[in-house]
Parts: sequence; structure tokens; C-alpha cells
Amino acid sequence: MTELTDLGIAAIRNGVRDGDFSARDVAGAFNAAVVAARPLNAFLVETPDHALAAAEAADKARAAGEQLGPLAGVPIGMKDLFCTKGVATTAASHILEGFTPEYESTVSQNLWNAGAGMLGKLNMDQFAMGSSNETSHFGNVVSPWRRSDGGDAPLAPGGSSGGSSAAVAARIAPGATGTDTGGSIRQPAAFVGISGIKPTYGRCSRWGTIAFASSLDQAGSMAHDVRDCAIMLEAMAGFDAKDATSLDLPVPQWEAQLNASLKGKRVGIPKEYRVEGMPAEIEALWQQGVAWLKDAGAEIVDVSLPHTKYALPAYYIIAPAEASSNLARYDGVRYGLRDLPDGANLQEMYAQTRAAGFGDEVKRRILIGTYVLSAGFYDAYYTQAQKVRALIARDFERAWETCDVLLTPTAPSAAFALGEKSSDPLAMYLNDVFTVPSSLAGLPAMSVPGGLDAAGLPLGLQIIGRPLDEQGVLNAALAIEERAGFTARPPRWW
Repeated sequence: MTELTDLGIAAIRNGVRDGDFSARDVAGAFNAAVVAARPLNAFLVETPDHALAAAEAADKARAAGEQLGPLAGVPIGMKDLFCTKGVATTAASHILEGFTPEYESTVSQNLWNAGAGMLGKLNMDQFAMGSSNETSHFGNVVSPWRRSDGGDAPLAPGGSSGGSSAAVAARIAPGATGTDTGGSIRQPAAFVGISGIKPTYGRCSRWGTIAFASSLDQAGSMAHDVRDCAIMLEAMAGFDAKDATSLDLPVPQWEAQLNASLKGKRVGIPKEYRVEGMPAEIEALWQQGVAWLKDAGAEIVDVSLPHTKYALPAYYIIAPAEASSNLARYDGVRYGLRDLPDGANLQEMYAQTRAAGFGDEVKRRILIGTYVLSAGFYDAYYTQAQKVRALIARDFERAWETCDVLLTPTAPSAAFALGEKSSDPLAMYLNDVFTVPSSLAGLPAMSVPGGLDAAGLPLGLQIIGRPLDEQGVLNAALAIEERAGFTARPPRWW
């Protein structure tokens, strides 16, 4: 018999509806799995009672013959960037340690309204700043994967949504929320062999989500496969009057409209994504992805995105600039940490609190952001970066004249060892080279596993779509998923 924790979102939802098992049994199995997997450090807070309460509500509704919500009986993990009423929310930072919100984020409330339960709050890079989940104040997450070539170093699960990716890959949560500012859903999904989608900017409300870079942050779903991502994203998305950037549009029925046939569709291959030093295995997987999409009926066309090489520099000006503004609110006055030495004045309290509360990567980005926004450098850096951002968006607009979606690698390598790149911020930032351009343009994009490298580690392929065309992205990803037949699982070592 299949273990309940091996099931994905669709299988759990359908099994609960059909009476194959109870929602309480599912919640109990995943609660136990979370405890057993504590060596991964994926969860910062465990909430077994929340998962059980939602399960009992689902079982009661089914027994009464009531219609069940689209996620009834499905327990999920919640990235610790989403405020959850009555449950500690820290953004994995010391400066928010002990903060318990009195309100619920719109995304999490939408999920609870759909019937989902919460297994706990997931670890992450501090304030979502990082690509390896090593900047968390509460210790790094460990990937459930290990190299098969004799190297046994603990691996990074990707970031910033590393707790989410590790939990789903380890089968201790059937799905998890993530946030993506420059690739923080897609890169970790690729590192651990799961699927993850970032929707069009504005599809999911940012209200109640702790901000990193407001013009870039977007919530999305991470799960075993494309269908599960579609189900979860459908529940998360929707207009929210409390968020000025929320799109006032109906949520499409993404799951119901899934279709792996790409007949009549054109897939663009951007030549600028062939970066110098890209491993042969990444290039080979990319070409295999092209073959899979051809087999699904798509026409392959070459496209050019000439300003791609400027995306990373522009991103690492714009995102830190917005972070320096957003994180100014953490000063020891209203909530979170307060470091007040004897005899200190208000200015000294600000400085001491922020010095003690923020990690090194957060401080680095605040300093960069404050510098590029300063009076003498605003036009030279920030204004120029915004002009580049507009040019990158224009490149994509021109590409859509000849294609419907783009196919690229998700990341320039497989997962690397913890500590391998932490001493070199520039090397770490290069992990986002394939994901940042679509974030700057606010486009929907998804990573789907395509295969393993020579060391037995997952590699992902990325689909980028037109604005609001999540369906096209999901369909192309499904076509790859069906042909790749990716079933690899990490070894159970924890």
C-alpha cells in the first residue's frame, strides 16, 4: 500500500473526497513525518494542531454530505514570510524573533478557506535574501538529496524557499508556499527535483507577506508535479483590495484546462541564455527539452533577448534599493527585537538593534540599497537600472511576436554543497542568472524537473510565459513532465 506521505495534493484531495482514507489520517501521517525529518531543519515552527483541526473539519463536512473545498484534507507547509495569525512569523531573522502576528496574510487565508491545513512555518533565507538557505538566523536547511558519486557533503536546497523545497522533496509536505523575487521558487525547485511556479506579478496578493522588494515579490506554489502546483496556485491567487498591486481579474481554472498537447504553439529558445561556462549537462538537458516540446507538437523558434546580460546587475540594484526602504521599519520601536544598552539614546538603540538583528547578507543588501538611493548616486545607479528593466521587458514583448513561451534552463548548475559559495556573494548571485529576467518583467515562469546530472542530482527546465498566461506555462511544463518521466527520489538518510 502506498504511504499517505507519498501522495501529492491531487491524490490526497481525491482520496479524502472518495472516502479512501480520512483527512485526519493524512494529517497524522504528515505530522509524524515532520517530526522524523527534523534533521533537515526545514520547519521553524510545527503546527500539528492546525493540520488536525482542518482535517477534522474536512472529515466532518464529508460525513455531512457537504461540498468540500478544493484543498480539503490537504496539509501544507507555509513559508515563514507569510504572516499567520497566532503563529510566530520571523522571516528567519533574529530581528523578528518572537513576533506573533494578530492578522493572517491574504495568501494563507485563501488556502485555509480552500480547506488546507498548516503543518508549520518553513525555514528560508533571512528576509528571502539568498540562494542557498544559509542566511537563516535559525540555521540552514539541508537538502534531502546526496550526491551518488561518493561526495557526501550536505547540499543546499536552494533559496530563498529552501525550507519549502526540502519539505516537498522529502515528502514531509505534499505542497508548500514559496515566494519568488528573483528566482526563489524556481531555483530551489530545480535543486531538489520538484515543480514550482511563479505567477504573473499581481496574481497573488502581497498583503501580509513580509516585503523584500515590493515591485518584484510574488507568491507561488511548490509541489510534486505540475497538476499539484496548478491546484494550489488556483487556491492562493485572486484579487485583494488591500494590495494596490493586486490584479483585479478572475482566477482561471488552471487545473481543469491542463493540456500537454502543444500543437500550434511556438516555443522560443533565447540565444543569450547560453552563458559562458555553462556545464555540458545543462546544455544537453536544454536540447532534450527542445526535443520533448517538439514531440508535443510545438514549433521551435530562435529568439533574441539582447538585454539579458544586464538583468543581474539591474536586479542587484533595484532589489537592494527596495529592501533598504522596506527594512527600515525594523528599528526596535514597534515589534521584534529591541537592543537597548544602558544609557543609550534613540539613535543608538536603532543602530544596536539593527546590528544585532540583521544577518550579514541582509546588512550587505541594505548597504547596497542605501548607497544606490543616496543623493549623489540615485540617477547613476537606480534610475539607470530602472531603464534597463524597461528594456528587458521590451525584449520579452518583442519575443512574444514570434513565440508563445520560452524554454531555458532553470539554474546554471545542480545543487552545490553548503558553504561552497557562501564566502563569495557574486558567485552566489549568479545562481539567479536564468530566473531574474522574467522576474524583472513580472512574467509567469515555472521550473519542472527534467533529469539527473552525473552525480545523481536533479536538474530543472524553465518555462517563461506571456503576462497572465499561466495556463500556457503550465501546459508546456506538463508536456515536459510527461516526457521526462522524472520519478527520482532522494535517499532517506535523516
